[in-house]
Amino acid sequence: MTADTAQSLARLAAERVDHRFKGLPPDADGLTVAELAGQRRNLFTGGFATPVLALSAERLEHNLTLMETYAARHGLAFAPHGKTSMAPQLFQRQIEHGAWGITLAVPHQVRVARAFGTRRVFLANEVVDAAALRWIAAELDADPDFELICYVDSVRGVELMDAALRDAGATRPVDVVVELTAGEGARTGVRTEAGCAAVADAVAGTRTLRLVGVAGYEGEVPKADTERVTAWLRRLVALAADFDKAGRFAGLDEIVVSAGGSAWFDAVAEVFAEIPELSLPVLKLLRSGAYVSHDDGHYRKLTPFNRVPEEGALEPAFRLWTQVVSRPSAEQAFVNAGKRDAAYDLDLPFAQVIRRDGAERPATGVSVTALSDQHAWLATTPEADLEVGDWVGLGLSHPCTSFDKWQLIPVAEADGTVVDYVRTFF
Repeated sequence: MTADTAQSLARLAAERVDHRFKGLPPDADGLTVAELAGQRRNLFTGGFATPVLALSAERLEHNLTLMETYAARHGLAFAPHGKTSMAPQLFQRQIEHGAWGITLAVPHQVRVARAFGTRRVFLANEVVDAAALRWIAAELDADPDFELICYVDSVRGVELMDAALRDAGATRPVDVVVELTAGEGARTGVRTEAGCAAVADAVAGTRTLRLVGVAGYEGEVPKADTERVTAWLRRLVALAADFDKAGRFAGLDEIVVSAGGSAWFDAVAEVFAEIPELSLPVLKLLRSGAYVSHDDGHYRKLTPFNRVPEEGALEPAFRLWTQVVSRPSAEQAFVNAGKRDAAYDLDLPFAQVIRRDGAERPATGVSVTALSDQHAWLATTPEADLEVGDWVGLGLSHPCTSFDKWQLIPVAEADGTVVDYVRTFF
């Protein structure tokens, strides 16, 4: 950890707890985050107010270690996607667990990472905003240790970047990778190899940009399955080899080839292992991000570890604790958390456990059927034992839209002891 990072994280620990942070104990107002963490309060008896989102300390560490081991086993550099959590404390833990750097999606997220000393950023998006490019140029010029790589996918985009960087008086070129689209109708990226070459030619015609590799996102492959994803990844590798053969990477120390969301990183590992010997070493950069908390829905179903169980298994680390506030009938109940608190863009939350009088049991016969802004609608069968006042622990689907609803998240051990608090910046 650099001194700048340590100082920035220390400032987070010195922040005062108050009304801005939902779910935290009201009697903690005025304490610093460090002081509250030092009290090691219990999530269930220490004054926390429902709803409250918690991260499992043990599962978080398990997931960090598993992906570190996976990347090392397969010879991959790892730049986990930070837009999942937007939590600099987790960025630092990911780096301590071997990450090459952090992937981000937009310039504001890069600003957050830089405020906490992140030295390497893979910006997995095109950047044509002149104000953002001025800031990037100034950041690169001010810090020779800062490394940033971003996408390009059009000649027009290259021209806009070049003009903005020249106007900013940039002295260091911005490193770029040509983004290959995942297919017709997919998201961003160049549609053809000839188009990729034209973009690369445009980059070569500037002094403000430097082509360092190729990249893309296999999660956008239409009707994605193993065969289609593998075929696209091989196109990406072939593009890198063609660019290298054409001398487009002359003068570099390494060639960047990057892909890898959270659903197909096993295919990325397999195809990247096939990358032929090129004129320079290859940085095989994986960017999966949802692993850090995993989930109980979308990624539980899609994780590549389902296909390669011998490699391990991620564990869902989130639980949203709510309380039954109404039980109007034998078939229905309502808890005090809704769209403001829980991810709902991919799946509704899942009722997992019920706590009453300190005892925890499975939420048998209880399911979430809908969300209002501040309520979850529960359907209950005759076997459901549920009363007003019970705590209901909900599993969530899609980490990216879970983190963003909470600014300060307790990290709790299995017995409920809260040992840390994670600050997010969305």
